[in-house]
Amino acid sequence: MTTTAYPAPTEISASEFEHSPLFADLKNRTHEHLLSRIEELGAEFGRWSQAAIAQFVLLELDSFIRLHSVPVNEQEALLVARALTRELTGLGPLQELLEDARVEDILINGYDNIFVSRGGMLKRESLHFKDNEHVLRIVRRILAPLGRRLDESSPMVDARLPDGGRINVVIEPLSIDGPSVSIRKFRKDPLTPAELVQLGTFNQDICRILEMAVQSRCNILVSGGTSSGKTSLLNALASFIPGSERIVSIEDTAELSLNHNHVVRLESRPGSFDGTGLISIRDLLRNSLRMRPDRIIVGEVRSGEVLDLLQAMNTGHDGSMGTIHASSPRECLYRAEMLAGFAGFQGSEISLRRQIANAVDFIVQIGRLSNGRRRLLSLTEVTGMTDNMISMQELYRYEPQVGPDGQEHDQWVSLGISPHSPKLLNWWRLQQAAQGGRG
Repeated sequence: MTTTAYPAPTEISASEFEHSPLFADLKNRTHEHLLSRIEELGAEFGRWSQAAIAQFVLLELDSFIRLHSVPVNEQEALLVARALTRELTGLGPLQELLEDARVEDILINGYDNIFVSRGGMLKRESLHFKDNEHVLRIVRRILAPLGRRLDESSPMVDARLPDGGRINVVIEPLSIDGPSVSIRKFRKDPLTPAELVQLGTFNQDICRILEMAVQSRCNILVSGGTSSGKTSLLNALASFIPGSERIVSIEDTAELSLNHNHVVRLESRPGSFDGTGLISIRDLLRNSLRMRPDRIIVGEVRSGEVLDLLQAMNTGHDGSMGTIHASSPRECLYRAEMLAGFAGFQGSEISLRRQIANAVDFIVQIGRLSNGRRRLLSLTEVTGMTDNMISMQELYRYEPQVGPDGQEHDQWVSLGISPHSPKLLNWWRLQQAAQGGRG
């Protein structure tokens, strides 16, 4: 067996040690030793508890350190043991990131190029894997309980994690520079409208209108870009739905976490290798109409299901909601038109626009700012058709103000227009009466 000449010990912090060449070398060499010992143990190892494995790692590491005279102290040895235990029982370098509640997204672009999003801001992480094979070993450990296959014949996988998160993996030959892994995490407890107000996503006046729009069974589309907070906002809006109503949620990958008494969650199913067994969102949406839903919520409208959702909204399923990728309320309508056209809509452009105008009551535009903060950018009402175009009116617009300190301060400007939707007529009369009474 070859020996390694380790440098003399120095006084360094735990964080510095974990990112040092000594830590990486000791961890890699001990890991190889542990794998050979596990092969010797065979099936017996598979029956051990996590505590037993942790003890096994400590004993083997201590033996390895003594045999090779590795200059590490007790605290440093414990750090290596913890990393090795995570490697054998958990998800290696990903374990701490997955356990960190602040982490929103984990992006792996090859074994030594990892980015993490916290608070809406992406930052490169110093941790890395040993090599691309190490990445694949951890990814396959994640996918194994999900029954998903990842190999050259099936080089792309998109799956829901047991904790509600989502993982997307692309490997060679499609991914040139090693495995590309995207993990989206979601809060165990979804943000409430009050918490979104506290975080500055929107103000109390907008919250009150959104509450009454949901309770009055208005149809709402949440529009925004990637990672803008659409799902979190949709979760919050759903909390306004009365507890006596039955919700059917439909998603490609289940991300919604609706805090409601009566929810039926449906998730689409990708086809098998030969294309059989595919169940699309459109299939689920059509079937949901036979399930006596009071509300239908579509996690993301991205294809032909837009037609079925519009028809549902127009045929008595008021109060339905969904999200859509678009950069503005007007672009949201254009995208709905485009998706309907791709889905084979047979009518004229004008009849399609009339159907959209009759179906959608409000568009809530949300965006992620350059500083990572997520803000409601516009609250817009769809009011009908004018000159063969869908007409809208903006009720609130996000216009931050720069204060004397040079910092931007959130501000939503009310355009002084009252909602036209007849669904909100009674609520608006009460608002006007209350203001008159105060006057």
